[in-house]
Amino acid sequence: MTDPLKFSNIEDIIPTVQALRNTFDTGVTKSLDFRKKQLQQLINLLIENTDAVVESLHKDLRKPKIETVIGEISAVVDECQFMIKNLNKFTKPERPSKRFLMNATDKTLIRKEPKGVVLIIGAWNYPINLLLLPFVGAIAAGNTVLLKPSEVSAHTAALVTELLPKYLDQSAYKVINGGVHETTAVLEQRYDHIFYTGNGAVGRIVMTAAAKHLCPVTLELGGKSPTVVCPDADMDITASRLVWGKFFNNGQTCVAPDYVLVHKSILQPLVGAIRTKIEKYYGNKPQASQSYGRIVTDRHFDRLNGMIERIDKSNIAIGGETDANDRFISPTIVTGITKDDANLMAEEIFGPILPIIVYEELHEAVDIINSRDYPLAMYIFTKSEKTANWIMDRTQSGGVCINDTLMHLQELSLPFGGVGPSGQGNYHGERSFTTFTHERSAMFKDTSAEKVNEVRYAPYTEDKYKVMSFMVYGFPTALGAKFKTVMTVCAAAWSVLFDKKAKL
Repeated sequence: MTDPLKFSNIEDIIPTVQALRNTFDTGVTKSLDFRKKQLQQLINLLIENTDAVVESLHKDLRKPKIETVIGEISAVVDECQFMIKNLNKFTKPERPSKRFLMNATDKTLIRKEPKGVVLIIGAWNYPINLLLLPFVGAIAAGNTVLLKPSEVSAHTAALVTELLPKYLDQSAYKVINGGVHETTAVLEQRYDHIFYTGNGAVGRIVMTAAAKHLCPVTLELGGKSPTVVCPDADMDITASRLVWGKFFNNGQTCVAPDYVLVHKSILQPLVGAIRTKIEKYYGNKPQASQSYGRIVTDRHFDRLNGMIERIDKSNIAIGGETDANDRFISPTIVTGITKDDANLMAEEIFGPILPIIVYEELHEAVDIINSRDYPLAMYIFTKSEKTANWIMDRTQSGGVCINDTLMHLQELSLPFGGVGPSGQGNYHGERSFTTFTHERSAMFKDTSAEKVNEVRYAPYTEDKYKVMSFMVYGFPTALGAKFKTVMTVCAAAWSVLFDKKAKL
């Protein structure tokens, strides 16, 4: 049992960030052994405190244990193990093939170096995953890190604040807690990279703050992620995976299906299959189900409840029940609305309400998707790979999953990120390492062939121009021209090196 979340003192923020910079300047976090040890300690933290994590997330979101283990803990543990296994390979300098002949005898490297001090701002809906998964990449890359958990998931934020110093190096990784005022003060400081997960409105604030210091940012935002159900889709499988993906974490998932576009011929079969699956997964009374979560705060409940109150009751095909005292909203399916519905189609829903809109021709569904901001995810249900590719070729989204929901997010070998208003940059797997890494070019010039470099020094002559042109452009393709170029360059080189004309 942890104490209630205590906000950090604003006056402590500047010295906290400076202490992280001082630690980075010592070079301690650049050691591969140090990084691997910290990653292993993060694994230990999560494994040894699984019950405490499950308890905190149940208090914050009524999240079932299996959703916590699958959606929060396992991904972070797996990512740590992946980084430990591959860190030597990831940090090894690259040796690119040289393209400029004058550098042929020189040594060139692309060094993989940490950026410096990193700020990671987590989100309340997955307060372990969305805070600690990017943290793994920042550790692996060799940075010092300031973590800012979401104060909305207060119990989980308090637990992270309590446990992190017990397992990881306190001089390299620190936690700051607070609301708007504290976060504003945090963003006023200079960092070498900012990683933010949340909504677009705050994303703009983060990007504006970062611009003052010309700090690079990764923004993992959201948007109205569409689902397209084609006439040939398997209704039973589609309903199972749609219900699971939409109501996992009570719909409070950045890549949850936000609305469904279904061919008019299969609207009723789909609604019927969804009803069957909801009853199968959550029973006739979802409020009594131990597998169904809750809305995180009263404020978020009121927003969603307001949506339901504005829906024409004849359009609620399934659900619509609410309980403010329990922050409960039943799995709700809405039909009979259009793409321009001001209530459900204006903004991301981020809760257990799923509107379904019919289309007659597939291009209509594509037009609806393209009339909106680029979403973070898109889902397509069809038995035809050709159809899926046709839709993908004509749309944009951060990621796509065909014949399932959410699972592309769980597959950490795939880069995860948005496009345009749904975010910028990506992470997961090796991308988590590269996001927090500076690729630093280095060249070790050969000093034993200084005569060759005479060609680039002033005074410039026609012969130097001929030699430099050859070094830049190489041989022409035609055999005759190639022979002529060899003779011309040899003569010019003789003139440059020996300061006298060649006799050809």
